[in-house]
Amino acid sequence: MYARDLMKTVAGAALLLAMLAPRAQATPQGQRYDAALGEYGAAAEAESAYPQDPADSLYRAARTALNREQYRNAAELFVQVYQQYPRSSYAPQAMYYQAFALYRSGRDGDLERAQEALSELQERYPDEEIARRDAESLIARVNGELARRGDAEAGEEVARRATGIASGGQQGACEDEIRIAALNALLQMNSEQALPILERVLANRSEDPCAVEMRRKAVFLLSQHVDESNVEILLELVRNDPDREVRLQAVFWLSQVEGERTVDALEEILLNSPDRELQEKAIFALSQSGSARAGAVLRDFAMKADADPDLRSNAVFWIGQHEGAENASFLREIYASTDEQAIKEKVIFSLAQSGSAESSRWLLEVAGNADEPMAMRKKALFWAGQSERLSIEQLGELYEGMPERELKEQIIFGLSQRHERAAVDWLLNIARNETDTELRRKAIFWLSQSEDPRVAEFLLELIEGGS
Repeated sequence: MYARDLMKTVAGAALLLAMLAPRAQATPQGQRYDAALGEYGAAAEAESAYPQDPADSLYRAARTALNREQYRNAAELFVQVYQQYPRSSYAPQAMYYQAFALYRSGRDGDLERAQEALSELQERYPDEEIARRDAESLIARVNGELARRGDAEAGEEVARRATGIASGGQQGACEDEIRIAALNALLQMNSEQALPILERVLANRSEDPCAVEMRRKAVFLLSQHVDESNVEILLELVRNDPDREVRLQAVFWLSQVEGERTVDALEEILLNSPDRELQEKAIFALSQSGSARAGAVLRDFAMKADADPDLRSNAVFWIGQHEGAENASFLREIYASTDEQAIKEKVIFSLAQSGSAESSRWLLEVAGNADEPMAMRKKALFWAGQSERLSIEQLGELYEGMPERELKEQIIFGLSQRHERAAVDWLLNIARNETDTELRRKAIFWLSQSEDPRVAEFLLELIEGGS
């Protein structure tokens, strides 16, 4: 459960940064875009956008205070910039960053002052990009924070702006991040009021770039409040949304909802979707579910002889990531029932990772079975050799009873990877007594990688003319 929650938290944070950040635009000189804040920050304390501007030093001092999180001090310095130098090129930015500093300060009075500063910015400089675009997004954030603190007027404004997302008509330039900020605030304040608006956004299947971008962001916002009652919304997106990214996001967030309805939805995607990537994500999602039925769905799919072998192989891999006697027994069963090499390889790997004594014995059985393909026998032998459950004596006995040179070479390699004294004993025995010259050479080569002092003595014997 912890891993599942952590995955959702990390994925959610990454998507939030990607989805709520404004679209690419020209970066004001001397500034850098801070994706974590969705705002512009100073590139460096010493840089100047307008070095000849009389307000330059004061503006840079204000930005330095902001970067150091001295928000109230920064706000006062930004006020001085536009009050003392109203014609300065820095004046619009100073008004914006005054509001931003007050917003970050976070007191009720500071938030109200931030509203006033942003309103004044839009009145004084209506044609500036920072007033038309960035200020609108920040207003939505400020209103959302005030609404959460019980400001009814701010709450009404948040709802009005969020509702505008689903109203008809596009606005030329794609300014959706402004309305998304309002919608996000509404979700935090009143999810029941926001969810119908989200559904209206998601129902707009236009392939217009702005509409597509809105749906992508809306899927993420929906995911933060989704429960079993909303599974049908995500499943409908998987089935019918024309945008591939929306469909993929919907499958991922669907996997985060516990319940049998989710398992039903993921099973439908796995069995019926024509999109291979969606099917792969459904397999992964089912593997992460704690539901016993989800495991059964994966096992049934892995056994479907008419299903895509690579997808079946993928299912086998994820089944193998969950230890337990039932899964181990199933993996051995599917190995015996299939001729698909990729599936057999995944079974061998998965059982080898379990590290159980029973799995190690099974790997040795595969390696010693002359009816098995040589490639599978070698893989089984390789992974068996990596298991600490398999004793050096067992590996040595297997070497003596194995007629095929390829498999003997694999055992020599397996012995070389073990650091016990007994492994060196067996390699020395092979190097001295093996009648196959090539196998002796391989044993000598791997012995040369050992730091055991007996190896140096043996090599010296060979150099001085030993047989």
